[in-house]
Amino acid sequence: MRLGHLGGPSTAARVQGMLTILLAGALITFCAQGCKHITPTDTRPLDQAGMWFNSLEELRKMKITDAEVMELAKVRQAGVSDAGCLELMRLVRSRNESFANGESIAGLRRMNVGEDTILELARLHQVGSWAGQAQALRLAGLSDNLILAVAHRRAAGRPVMSGAALLQLRNMGMSEAQLLKEIGRGTTDEQATQMVAAHRRYMTPSGFVHQRRRGRR
Repeated sequence: MRLGHLGGPSTAARVQGMLTILLAGALITFCAQGCKHITPTDTRPLDQAGMWFNSLEELRKMKITDAEVMELAKVRQAGVSDAGCLELMRLVRSRNESFANGESIAGLRRMNVGEDTILELARLHQVGSWAGQAQALRLAGLSDNLILAVAHRRAAGRPVMSGAALLQLRNMGMSEAQLLKEIGRGTTDEQATQMVAAHRRYMTPSGFVHQRRRGRR
């Protein structure tokens, strides 16, 4: 036995101690990361909005996030049913997207746009930036059918008037049936402006149509 090593730890013991420390550190890191993944999503906002337990369980199976809960709660509070909320989540999951259009959809529902119409708009991917125009059309008294007619053309990339142009024609006196006909024709904003201008040329400031003078017989 060499006296220089009396009372000191062996090389093997030191290596083993270092390995133990490294293993413990790795285990702590793994546990910390694992805890983040297993932390359940807080679905209380949806529960407070009136969603049933079975619907909440379906959403958990879709791995709904806390951010999505807050967005979907806006939709549920606006009056969209549990079934409608679930369908909206299934749509975004089928596209590998996150649900982030809660405010837009809630706004449509508050304007009395029907739930079936909202779901169709979602299927057409038309509840984002265009939702404001759809709300304006509804506020002007135009029907869900007209909103969907515009949405279908937009989704297909076909020419269609903007909400502002449609409201101009509506204020000019066109009925909804006439507006639907113009949408089907693919009337553009420029053409709508020309139609409004032509209409105004035949109107006096008092609102009466100009009558051509008849020549003397």
